Amino acid sequence: MIIKDEFLSQLRKIFDLNLYEAKVWTALLSRGVSTAGELSNISDVPRSRTYDILESLEKKGFIVMKIGKPIKFVALKPEEVVERVKRNLISNASERSKRLEELKKDSVLGELTSLFDNGIKFVEPSDMSGSLRGRQNMYNHLDMMVRAAEKNITIATTEDGLNRKMETLLPAFEKAKKRGVSIKIAAPITEKNIKIAKDLMKVAEVRDTKGVNLNGRFAIVDSNQLMFMLIDDKHVHPNYDVAVWLTTDYFAKSMEQMFNLAWDGFGEVEDVKSAGKVKGLKK
Repeated sequence: MIIKDEFLSQLRKIFDLNLYEAKVWTALLSRGVSTAGELSNISDVPRSRTYDILESLEKKGFIVMKIGKPIKFVALKPEEVVERVKRNLISNASERSKRLEELKKDSVLGELTSLFDNGIKFVEPSDMSGSLRGRQNMYNHLDMMVRAAEKNITIATTEDGLNRKMETLLPAFEKAKKRGVSIKIAAPITEKNIKIAKDLMKVAEVRDTKGVNLNGRFAIVDSNQLMFMLIDDKHVHPNYDVAVWLTTDYFAKSMEQMFNLAWDGFGEVEDVKSAGKVKGLKK
């Protein structure tokens, strides 16, 4: 049986399978019912590994073992497999989330925190820096910065970036505002993100950079932490986006001062008409 590598690769990503699991599963789908020996021959998977692979697929809900001799395995409808995988993912995620919540009250977290607090005493503030790869990692770190903010948050972003920040960071922004943190966000405001901009105005000051050609993505928190993105988000896949995070009073304050000088030159958020014209929005 010949299955294209591209198809196998898709299956592995979608269903979180290894190569042998994908090969054996597709081999069984092509037969409906089969023995381990037959599947080994069809799929080109070593016979010594086939039983382990079939046992793994059975536990994941992809197949059913048929009682009798010789032992045979029955393929399930792909639609049923999708539903089973989805239910298992939801169940596993719920269980892991519950365990993590319980960890907050556990002594293990206290010991981990103690280790960190003791270790951090010997770290120079300038050493608290690093690179972040992948947009999800970047937003996780930015969320952490916002949640820890005590005084101010300054963000410059892109048209699409404004939408992403609303989706990812709004809960953290709302809590920051309740703590009395000042939040400033600058981005090009267009028909694509005008609604998001108005929603963000409930928790932050938002200005339009469309007329001043500010092309950059960065965030500054409490004038000492800085995170800036290295690649234009229009030209990079989210998985390959890259950012640098620094703890540096000097650089963060310099960037913040430049941003504040430009702030008054940014436009007020306005209604964007479908014709491309703007109409003033009363605050």
